[in-house]
Amino acid sequence: MSNDLQHLLDNLHVEQIDTNLFRGLTPPGPNPRVYGGQALAQAMNAATRSVDQARRVHSQHAYFLRPGDPARPIIYEVDPIRDGRGFSTRRVVARQGGRAIFNTAISYQLPEEGFAHHEPMPAVPAPESLESDFAFYTRKSTEQPGRYHAFTRHPVDYRTLERLDRYDPPARAARFGVWMRANGTMPDDPGVHAQMLAYMSDSYLMSTALLPHAIAHDNPALQSASLDHALWLYADFRADEWLYYHLASPLAGGGRGLNIGHVYTRDGRLVAAAVQEGLIRRVSAPR
Repeated sequence: MSNDLQHLLDNLHVEQIDTNLFRGLTPPGPNPRVYGGQALAQAMNAATRSVDQARRVHSQHAYFLRPGDPARPIIYEVDPIRDGRGFSTRRVVARQGGRAIFNTAISYQLPEEGFAHHEPMPAVPAPESLESDFAFYTRKSTEQPGRYHAFTRHPVDYRTLERLDRYDPPARAARFGVWMRANGTMPDDPGVHAQMLAYMSDSYLMSTALLPHAIAHDNPALQSASLDHALWLYADFRADEWLYYHLASPLAGGGRGLNIGHVYTRDGRLVAAAVQEGLIRRVSAPR
């Protein structure tokens, strides 16, 4: 396992400070607010530790309430709402300075057999044929140091099907695709792989709604933020093996954009789905 991946897994495994009370930290980095995937994964880690290990996460529904401060600890309070015969439900509120910044409901299910079908995986290039984000930004930071910055850590390997100009993106259909996997071998615990997918599922999703509008997510003329996030898990998978994230935005309006993602294993199994609504508000004339 790479050091970067180990540090990320350590970060997502929050510290228990009392019964149903946990504390998480944000690793140093350039982001002015807490990455949403971190809150999703840390909250899931806290909730999972209060549930029978035979039960697996099958869904998570979350709201991002306030920007998290990366310099401050996050306190996660778990409410064990229900343990039924086949399902368990947990509610988690994340707080900083006594104020809620994030809340989520997570449901767990005893594995069972049932009716099964899924949409087939689109035909896409293999991940080995694509340049990783890490390699791309490392290369571009040397070629154009004023416009690009190399990543300092590489815990997750992301490989997009195509590269878009982040400074002058063309208007295009609201569809996107990225291969992703943890950069190293993870433990066999299915819960850890679910938490890693929750972390990864927040990447590239919200920006899909911006593709038809020829504006990048970090354009100063745009105010953008994740509003809510839902994740459904349908089958076992490994987050340290290639997963294809197929993204689409069916609509945007009212200052918000809706984004849907389907997660496939390399052999074409649809194992998870994510839906996120994001704030996409123009605040000044475009640059």
